[in-house]
Amino acid sequence: MKGYVYILASRRNGTLYIGVTRDLPGRLYEHQNELTPGFTSRYDVKTLVWFEEFDLLTTAITREKTMKKWPRKWKVNLIEAINPEWLDISNHLHAL
Repeated sequence: MKGYVYILASRRNGTLYIGVTRDLPGRLYEHQNELTPGFTSRYDVKTLVWFEEFDLLTTAITREKTMKKWPRKWKVNLIEAINPEWLDISNHLHAL
């Protein structure tokens, strides 16, 4: 079963959220529509700025746990390597 690790941002260089899911489009919809109270709704973190797909959900979970321990600069570097303008890349989810 596939898994996805993703990073949401409130704005460029703003608040970051790292998550993991089996259904990235569905989970993003939940975040953007504040269907689950918590960190992302409290801090208005709704813009998908980075994601990575894994063949196994367990591998994605391991990656997420590792990334959450990273210094902020590493997370910013990861985002800016593929998305230097911090654009919403949710339009890339149509193929998932």
